[in-house]
Amino acid sequence: MAAKRAMQTPLVCHGHTRPIVELQFSPVTPDGVFLSSASKDGQPMLRNGETGDWVGTFQGHKGAVWSCVLNDAAVIGATGSADFTARVWNATTGDELHQFQHKHIVRTVSFARGDSAWQLCTGGAEKLLRIFDLQRPDAAPMELSKAHDNIRVTHWVADNKQLLVSYLDKPNVDVWDVRTGGVVRSLESKGTVTSIEVTPCGRFIVTADGKQVDFRDGTTFELLKSHACSEYEVESASFSPERGRFVCGGSDMWVRLHDYETGQELDVCKGHHGPVHNVRFAPGGGTYASGSEDGTIRIWQTDFQQQAAAAAAAAANGDAATAAEPALG
Repeated sequence: MAAKRAMQTPLVCHGHTRPIVELQFSPVTPDGVFLSSASKDGQPMLRNGETGDWVGTFQGHKGAVWSCVLNDAAVIGATGSADFTARVWNATTGDELHQFQHKHIVRTVSFARGDSAWQLCTGGAEKLLRIFDLQRPDAAPMELSKAHDNIRVTHWVADNKQLLVSYLDKPNVDVWDVRTGGVVRSLESKGTVTSIEVTPCGRFIVTADGKQVDFRDGTTFELLKSHACSEYEVESASFSPERGRFVCGGSDMWVRLHDYETGQELDVCKGHHGPVHNVRFAPGGGTYASGSEDGTIRIWQTDFQQQAAAAAAAAANGDAATAAEPALG
């Protein structure tokens, strides 16, 4: 009989009043790790990524915020909103730096990585990918060819020469070439892709499409592994190569931790009171965060079950040693 799992108590981060729709951990910076969150309450927030403590709120949007991201240095933030704007913020002071007006809902914003972090991609209900040059914010953005569906998620790859793009109602992930402005490849999925992650090392692409989680090579886009989710609709997934673990969240309100090689379920984290819309590992993979329809963010320990089992074994050995000690006197 399998040993009963211990129940994990996460750090619970309150503050949002509507569903959490996107989370992102920053890389490790001289000031620590930060966690940004987008919510339908229109109040994107920044937190300490280790403790979950609130740092600040980017104030100004007049509609739901669908996307909130940080650049690699975690000194600039960007948000996309139902108020038809994308905004750029000073992540240290919370001041708004730039506001880019759109003609419809902005569903996704993403910074180019590394030395090109001054490029910001936006996408949404206009079915257009725009790339803004933050070094020349008054200049007109580069516009790629019009997509065939509303844009849901974007992510830079290939040394910022290409973009991964998923859609609101269309399956598959398209690879867009920034130089030519068109689609150069399509990565097949079972359903509409609700989550795209490129691991910080750049070696893996992780997608969730309701039915399964796919892991692809970050350079060749070759499919490396798939994990089917038959018991629930998976909305988001994140992978920690350092730990060999991936985590999933979705319609059943639970957050599940798995072994990457075998797919074995290692932990089931319960506590949310609504579907889980987003999950992400912190740098190093020691913790992971989940954001839910219930308006809370929860931060979980990756090695909790191993630590609980070790503590239980140590306690059992201690009891046995005590029982074996001869009586004094």
